[in-house]
Amino acid sequence: MPHFVLTATDRPNALELRMATRQAHLDYVRGSDLVKLGGPLLDAAGEMSGSMLVIEAADLAEAEAFAAADPYAVAGLFEKVELRPFKLTLGSL
Repeated sequence: MPHFVLTATDRPNALELRMATRQAHLDYVRGSDLVKLGGPLLDAAGEMSGSMLVIEAADLAEAEAFAAADPYAVAGLFEKVELRPFKLTLGSL
């Protein structure tokens, strides 16, 4: 199955919203077989300010649907989201 990389940038001053929805987000991604790797992106001060996920899905539409249902996305946390096909050439998932 193909892989996709999701990178998302939080809206400005959204750390409180991130923390309020974090457990629901973690439950969602941990409960899925699609997420192979992920974690928060950090700003210069080391605070969480975005997300990165490697998703293994049948196609882009499935990856998009998964991303759209993420509690972070539903809560409006993200200012910008990018979802791109990814080809693994180094390392392993």
